Amino acid sequence: MSYPAESATTPVVETTKVPGPERRTIGELVASLSEQFSTLVRDELQLAQVQLAEKGKRLGTGAGFLGGAAVLGLYAFGVLLAAAILGLATVLPAWLSALIVGVVLLIVAGIAAFVGKKKIDASKEFQPKPQEGFKEDVDAVKRGIQK
Repeated sequence: MSYPAESATTPVVETTKVPGPERRTIGELVASLSEQFSTLVRDELQLAQVQLAEKGKRLGTGAGFLGGAAVLGLYAFGVLLAAAILGLATVLPAWLSALIVGVVLLIVAGIAAFVGKKKIDASKEFQPKPQEGFKEDVDAVKRGIQK
């Protein structure tokens, strides 16, 4: 039985010798470490920038919806106030009904202002610490060097 002859040219595969582990000087290691560390810091900053941009987009969309809801809620609140005044006006004079509703609103506004001030004062005590993430990176590098 005869087989078809293979082509006269067969592909030649070139092989290269892979170098073994290099012995690097301390200066080269320090330079490499410095380069890798600066790359790490730069990449961390880029990641934070991307994350903040995404968060900003989401916050913007959420704020838009909240703004629309606030406007509609304000109109609804005005209608309910008018209904309360008209309801009280059936048993009291109209001016007295409006006065009672206005005083109740001022009391509610005062309570809300007091609670808001307390929350603002409490927020002044909170101190964000963005350097903690950076310290974790430095600690990871130190642990890597010690190994």
